[in-house]
Amino acid sequence: MSYSNRKYCLTLLTCAFFPPVPVPRKIICLGVNYRDHAEEAHVPIPERPIIFSKPSTAIVGPEDPVIYPKTSTQVDYEIELAAVIGKRGKNASESDAFDHIAGYTVLNDVSARDIQFADRQWFRGKGFDTFAPTGPCLVLREQLSDPHNLKMELRVNGEVRQRSTTANMIFKIPQLVTSISSVMTLQPGDIIATGTPAGVGFYAKPEK
Repeated sequence: MSYSNRKYCLTLLTCAFFPPVPVPRKIICLGVNYRDHAEEAHVPIPERPIIFSKPSTAIVGPEDPVIYPKTSTQVDYEIELAAVIGKRGKNASESDAFDHIAGYTVLNDVSARDIQFADRQWFRGKGFDTFAPTGPCLVLREQLSDPHNLKMELRVNGEVRQRSTTANMIFKIPQLVTSISSVMTLQPGDIIATGTPAGVGFYAKPEK
């Protein structure tokens, strides 16, 4: 009995993680919504939510490169819990707020600090393409019992820069949904980035 020689070919497959919501209708962001971040920035606790926006073109996947703009030398990071809207809402009450949430993911609110503070408003400095890496997962609302009891950690080249908890959030998600929906209609696929804790590079000594 003879056996013929057989050649085997091994094909390696690579996977890419895409953002959970590739093209959100709106990205609504919160400024100064963590007590420890307010303390490091030496600013008072806000009396009401401070909201701003990022364009949908800022969205990229969690492993995609962030492109540094040529006009900035102070690109910074901000880890944030992001709530994804699943149900249309206008003037939503706090008691019904979670009914409008589809789930949660992670968003990095990348910021060009020199542009942000020179403009005295945040849209341009936080609105560059690739300035909102998100994902990799969307955790459904039903899978997360308490979004205000989550550990948060951001690393740069292996070094821990931000470590906190969503318990430090000043305005909780029901308050945010109510406040934002009183101004604009929330639509499925909208993202609410709920703010960042302490540890951003801009306030580090020395600055990182």
